[in-house]
Amino acid sequence: MPHELTTVADDAATFHDGADVDHVGGLEPDQPYERHGIDFRTLPRPTGRLQCRFGTVNDLHFGEVEAGRIDEQPGGPVKVAPPGAPPYPETMNWAAAAEMAAADLDAVIVKGDLSTDGTDEEFAAFEACYRRPFGDRLHVVRGNHDVTRGQTEYAGDQWIELPGVAVALLDTVIPASATGTLSVGQLDWLDAGAAASTVPVIAMGHHQQWIEGERDPEYFGIHPDASDALSAVLARRPALVAYTAGHTHRHRVRLVAGSVPSVEVGCVKDFPGTWAEYRVYDGGILQVVHRMSDPAALAWSEQCRGLYADFGLDYVRYALGRLGDRCFTIAFR
Repeated sequence: MPHELTTVADDAATFHDGADVDHVGGLEPDQPYERHGIDFRTLPRPTGRLQCRFGTVNDLHFGEVEAGRIDEQPGGPVKVAPPGAPPYPETMNWAAAAEMAAADLDAVIVKGDLSTDGTDEEFAAFEACYRRPFGDRLHVVRGNHDVTRGQTEYAGDQWIELPGVAVALLDTVIPASATGTLSVGQLDWLDAGAAASTVPVIAMGHHQQWIEGERDPEYFGIHPDASDALSAVLARRPALVAYTAGHTHRHRVRLVAGSVPSVEVGCVKDFPGTWAEYRVYDGGILQVVHRMSDPAALAWSEQCRGLYADFGLDYVRYALGRLGDRCFTIAFR
């Protein structure tokens, strides 16, 4: 298998080839380079000072024991941790937490699906992994897997002030449902916060927006009507520069309101096993997605490349996405 260019920042690039990791640092912004037969260009560095750096993760799934299982369907392949090995969500999440801790981020934001079934044991495993290294720098909102029986842990919207940016963390879940929504009250809260903000605002939630295709009321994301209403707020408030979500276990960027990125970030728990870094400058924000490079995490995520093949899905293409879906500039408006 050839090397994959998994990360490009303004100053570095990372290549993976199975268990082999090649991290190339000391690069110049917005310059062409070649490595492992791959031509690439570093991200332009936004103007001004670096105000802060924060990270996000989503779809952690503590408690999961079968990767690739879809409800009770017999298709797969379904992967399980080898006998005697730690549960794979532990392997993947401890690797993500260690990398983010080493990066000395100003905040870590968890965008839902901390657990598989919202049990006390799963939430305790999450807290042990993430609360200890990050303390009050940790901000959490729930996902659909966390409310399978109407649980209320990690419920509610949060306004998070960081140097040079604010994060509006939205609770998009419908208890006991895989689909999501935003209420009129939540959208009014976001609208008022963005109108009053003196810094750029990134909205974040667990569920991705509906943007195109059939207006299915059972859409596996934010209901189409609520998605349209979110787009209207994004269009109306120039302070809002992006909406980012998880839920789909993929990396993808689409534009709404003309130029606002609506972003999906891949999962922690299997392939490619990622966390997203945001570098906030005076003149813009860089999203830089990192694939975990811990050997045990890489070994597990490599096993998961073929998940969902029985359903006709190329999981590598789906989950990894294009480089431009992972690493890009969020422009100010």
